[in-house]
Order: sequence, then structure tokens, then C-alpha cells
Amino acid sequence: MFQVMAIALGGALGALSRYAVIGLVTSWLGKTFPFGTLLVNILGSFLMGILYVIVVQKMHLSPELKSILVVGFLGAFTTFSTFSLEAFSFISQGQLLSAVTYILSSVILCILAVWAGVSLAKLL
Repeated sequence: MFQVMAIALGGALGALSRYAVIGLVTSWLGKTFPFGTLLVNILGSFLMGILYVIVVQKMHLSPELKSILVVGFLGAFTTFSTFSLEAFSFISQGQLLSAVTYILSSVILCILAVWAGVSLAKLL
């Protein structure tokens, strides 16, 4: 039961963090391209890389703490379903260049962010 509560707490914090980051980026860069979602997914991927090394390989944290950080916080912070809807929206509006740019930059940059997070965490 405690693990479920840990996931809920992490999820609430992750969702609030996603809302804040997307709101700040959108107010700064506008709504013409989903830069906020892209940034959240890159940051989430970077943090996933760091946490993977710290949680799994180095510190062997408790299942509850692992649940708060990885399943709860990052699960709610990253926005793959939002990414998918935004990509579909570009496609359905005939904005194929924006769709391809968004899809490729999201996938490539998020994989690179995981690699960077893993690499950084291994140095710590």
C-alpha cells in the first residue's frame, strides 16, 4: 500500500512539474510549436538516464523511492501521449514538415538525453 501511495505522490509532483515547465516554455516561445512538450520529454529522458544508473546500478534504492522517482514522477512528467497527439495534429492539419521535425527531434534528442544522463551519472 505504501508503494502505491509513493507512486501517487511522485505522479502528482511530476504532473505539476510538467504543467509548470510547459507553461513557462509556452509563455516564452509561444504556441506555434510544442517546445514545452519537447523540452519536458528531453528533460525526462535525461533524468531517466541519471536515475537508471543511480537507482539500479549504484545505490540500489528502496522500491518505494524507486517508485516515487521513476514510476511516479517521471511517468507523470514525461508526456509521450501528449507528444503523439501533437504529432497527429500536425499531420491532420497537413503540416508534414512540422510533424517530421517534431517526431524526429523528439525521438533523437530524447535518446541522446538518456545517453547523456547515463554517461553523467556514471561519472558521479
